[in-house]
Amino acid sequence: MFGADKGKAGELDGKGLYIGIVQARFNESITNALHEACVAELKALGVEEDRIDHFTVPGALEIPVALQALAEKDHYDALIALGCVIRGETYHFELVANESAAGVTRVALDYHLPVANVIITTENLEQAVARQSDKGRDAARVVVEMCNLLDEI
Repeated sequence: MFGADKGKAGELDGKGLYIGIVQARFNESITNALHEACVAELKALGVEEDRIDHFTVPGALEIPVALQALAEKDHYDALIALGCVIRGETYHFELVANESAAGVTRVALDYHLPVANVIITTENLEQAVARQSDKGRDAARVVVEMCNLLDEI
């Protein structure tokens, strides 16, 4: 039927997916927590541990080039960007937040590949800590849902 909703919201199946994760080491306590929550959720959704590859880079600005290198391998069904940018006293916060997000989006669009952008941007450390587990789980759910959707389309 034309216009019928074919999406199966809530029915997330990660079986058989290959996922690449790129994690920034800057604000490492936050990004480690993002990673732990993300991997736990990927496994809960059926992604096998040996199908999850993990790479680290110095900071958020380096994430897009690592994602691009992974996308070029044509091995991954989806990618995940994990980082944390906390506002400081200079314009650097906006630069890192905006440019890293633009780079992540570019990889997704250029390679027609689901990429979860979980480079969290917060005003302070407390906000980052409050979001680290939920956003890590969200990253896993986003890529599995998008893989499922793209398989349907």
